[in-house]
Amino acid sequence: MIKTKEEIKKIKEAGKINFLTHKHVEKLIKPGITTKYLNDEAEKFIRENGGIPSFLNYQGFKGSICTSVNDEIVHGIPGNRILKNGDIISVDIGVLKDGYHSDSARTYPVGDIDKEKERLIYHTEKMLYVGLKEIKAGVHLHNIGAAIEKYAKKHGYSVVKELVGHGIGKSLHEDPDVPNYGKKNTGIVLKEGMVLAVEPMINSGLRHINLLEDEWTITTRDGKPSAHFEHTVVVTKNGYEILTGE
Repeated sequence: MIKTKEEIKKIKEAGKINFLTHKHVEKLIKPGITTKYLNDEAEKFIRENGGIPSFLNYQGFKGSICTSVNDEIVHGIPGNRILKNGDIISVDIGVLKDGYHSDSARTYPVGDIDKEKERLIYHTEKMLYVGLKEIKAGVHLHNIGAAIEKYAKKHGYSVVKELVGHGIGKSLHEDPDVPNYGKKNTGIVLKEGMVLAVEPMINSGLRHINLLEDEWTITTRDGKPSAHFEHTVVVTKNGYEILTGE
């Protein structure tokens, strides 16, 4: 689970392409476009910048990115769905470069959104950084999830428990699992050089989920909106460094 400096450098290079792809996709999001259009543009951008989409054909997934709209929590398959004013869309992007993966997600508004969705996006992004703030060498893994869950409950949100963050490197999903809930001072002890994908998936209603017939898309059972934010980070002696940023 401990990555060398060279491995961390390669993950960061994949992460930079990931970050730039998000910036590219964000500019394209508007009412009237399809999720397939976003997918195709993201794949083109990733490849033009020297990367490969990590998700394409991963365990049979048919998209290059995940596009999850409104009550879809994660793993939405890009297709002919047309985005409407007032929607929110979670875009999850994986990039492989030189044998190493990066993973990052953001939830974006489509046109003008209501206050409920605006508040959900704001607080879910805050939860990501509340969790990341717990990270440094010598602390327990579940401190991350405990902090996220505490914040979620305080603001009236629920944490999806069936889906978790993960280690990442040569494989897209590695040990350890990184839940968005938990008891403080439990779990493995974090060590310098561990690389984690931390990704709160937060529902505005109840935490319960459904798996659609496509066997990929996961939705909220009560039909209420969900948001998703994620960064790939490396554990450092005194904190963490985001690898899917500028």
